[in-house]
Amino acid sequence: MFSKVLLAALTLFQYTLSVDVDLVTFNVSVLDNDGRPVPGLTAENFRVYEEGREQTIKVFQPEDTPATVGIVVDNSGSMVNKRNEVVTAARAFIDASHPEDEMFIVNFNGRPWLALPAGSPFTNNQSELRATLAQTRAEGTTALYDALKLALDHLKSGSRQRKGIVLLSDGGDNTSQNTLDDVLRLAQRSSATIYCIGIYDIHQKDRNPSVLKKIAKVTGGEAYFPDSLASLSTIWPRIAGKMRGQYTIGYLSNIPAQDGGYRRVQITASNKRGKMLDVRTRPGYLATVSTKSTTP
Repeated sequence: MFSKVLLAALTLFQYTLSVDVDLVTFNVSVLDNDGRPVPGLTAENFRVYEEGREQTIKVFQPEDTPATVGIVVDNSGSMVNKRNEVVTAARAFIDASHPEDEMFIVNFNGRPWLALPAGSPFTNNQSELRATLAQTRAEGTTALYDALKLALDHLKSGSRQRKGIVLLSDGGDNTSQNTLDDVLRLAQRSSATIYCIGIYDIHQKDRNPSVLKKIAKVTGGEAYFPDSLASLSTIWPRIAGKMRGQYTIGYLSNIPAQDGGYRRVQITASNKRGKMLDVRTRPGYLATVSTKSTTP
């Protein structure tokens, strides 16, 4: 959720800081009464409260700016009959994303791996991403939690302030060394919004949609369960649109970090007329004892 960064001359974010700090960041979706994204807001439209105490916004990133995005795809044996539709839909997601997003792909079956060519940790080359998606066969067991850990760890080296992951899986795991609790804690420490897409056969014994719902919920994302493989081609671009519509807000917590406990955060937004808007974001973050705090 917060990253060690040197905030110097951050003109993109309309702020200039020159100290080494722990920055707490949130991706925020703002919707009107009809559920449509609200564009054109500024930092003045938002208020941030951590454990009920108002925070000062130090970094603000408007909507439709580039992000670091991970695509995490289940390539275990349960995906054999779904792979063509998955690849086609994932390509549609790439096409609908911001052209300057830096992306990476994590494939997994019995183990996870970074799928882009060696020496290319991220890319915005759509042809390279599309070709990479098509290179893997679906086979073997499922290490979902290990794959998500790899993706969350790799996100840390991304250069974009806004970060996100799209995970496609049936939610089952039968091989990972990490547990669900392990990756949920990592997700709570990350600023990434995770969107999950659950596809599985009705009679598939190891499907676990509740896992996908938990992962999405703690990160302020959403979980989708299409009723047919054909609908994947509309869900992936919809997620790309949601990512592009997010704002990113950063602040330096003014609450002393005495432990590594969970911090509840509320973010509100209002329009120019003062009308409150519908805000969607994660409910808080998991602090660490190394967090530096400031006073108001």
